[in-house]
Amino acid sequence: MASMITSWNPEKKHSDVERWICIYPAYLNSKKTLAEGRRLPKSVCVENPTHQEIRDVLLATGLRVGVENKLYSRECSKEMLYRGRIRVQIKNDDGAPVNPEFPTRESVMKYIGESIPKLKTRQNRPVEQQPQPTNQAISKTKGKKGRR
Repeated sequence: MASMITSWNPEKKHSDVERWICIYPAYLNSKKTLAEGRRLPKSVCVENPTHQEIRDVLLATGLRVGVENKLYSRECSKEMLYRGRIRVQIKNDDGAPVNPEFPTRESVMKYIGESIPKLKTRQNRPVEQQPQPTNQAISKTKGKKGRR
């Protein structure tokens, strides 16, 4: 139990995993509202990102990344698709950014939002998985009868 994550302490270094920033897929999901946990404007966000996609994009930048099997507290669905928390080290022990391109949490999340659509898995989606407009006739429903 000695390796249990403890509460924040000013003596912790930026290289300790507890000090790394957390990113949940819901932060970048364009299908979510701000109340449901989205943190960026919809124009920057991606439709239903997964923790694997976020991890792949961040590993390509050279940042230190960790994946945890956690569920976002505002997430309604308990499915495995929505699980996963990404931890990223953005600062060195001296407080300087690890990568000058990503000095803040927001800069990392914006980069992820721009990069996920460029992934090969997103570009080569089969036709069956792409949203199709439905041309089915809408059945008429019985309306309320007027007052008598």
